[in-house]
Amino acid sequence: MEATALRLDGVSVVRDGAALLADVDWRVDPGDRWVVIGPNGSGKTTLLQVAGARLHPSRGSVEILGERLGASDWRAVRARVGFVSGSVVRSLRPSLAARDIVVTGKYGALEPWWHTYTEADRARAAKLLELTGVAPLAERTFGVLSEGERQQVLLARLLMADPGLLLLDEPFAGLDLGARERLLDRLSALATDPATPPIVLVTHHVEEIPPGTTHALVLSGGRVVAQGAIEETLTAASLSAAFDFPIDLARDGERWRARARP
Repeated sequence: MEATALRLDGVSVVRDGAALLADVDWRVDPGDRWVVIGPNGSGKTTLLQVAGARLHPSRGSVEILGERLGASDWRAVRARVGFVSGSVVRSLRPSLAARDIVVTGKYGALEPWWHTYTEADRARAAKLLELTGVAPLAERTFGVLSEGERQQVLLARLLMADPGLLLLDEPFAGLDLGARERLLDRLSALATDPATPPIVLVTHHVEEIPPGTTHALVLSGGRVVAQGAIEETLTAASLSAAFDFPIDLARDGERWRARARP
C-alpha cells in the first residue's frame, strides 16, 4: 500500500500576530485529486506553500511523501513536489524557448546551462508538450506566449521531474474563456489518469474545478470550513459559510457553477 502523499496535523502559520492558517488537519492520499477553495485571504496559498515544503509552519507537524519536517532534507523533499504558481512564472526568463522551459523542469532549474540534458530528456520534454497540447509552440519563446499557453507549458514542466505530488496555485488566473477550457481539459485528462500522482489545485471559482476531482477542502480565515469527498463537501452551505455570502451551487455532470442566491 502506498504511503500518504501529504499529512498536516495541527498546522498553524502565524505572521505579525495574525494566524494565516489555524489548526489545520489534512491528508492527501495516493490517487486523490483535491481542490482547495475559499475567498481571498483565506490561507489557500499559505497552505500550498506549507504542502510544497516552501514554508515552515509556526506549529504542527508536516509529512510530505513519507518525509517529516525537521527530520529530513527539506530541499530534497521540495524537489519531489511539482509546484506551479505565479512566482514560478515570474522567475523564468521570457527569452527561453518553451522546450527549454520544460526540459529544465527535470531539476527545477531556471536556466538550461545549469545542467546537462540528454537526447532522452529532450524527447521527453517534447512528448510532454504534446501531452499538454502545445507541441507546436516548442520553439516559441516563453515571453510571447499567451497566459493560457504559458500555463500549458508550465504543466509540461511540472511533469518533467516525475513528481510524487502536484500542487497548482490558481493556474487559471488571467485566462480567457477559451484558454480556461483548454487547460481544464488537460487537467481533467491528468486527473482521470491513474498514473498521475496526487493533485492539489487552488482556485476561487467552482467553475474552474476539473472533472475528475475527487476531494474538496473549503477554507475561510485560515480555518477549514469543510473537507472530504467533493460530493459531500462542496455544498451551498459550505461555500456560503466560507464566503460569508448566500450562494447557490449547481452541478451539470462533473462541472460546477455558483451564483449569489436571489
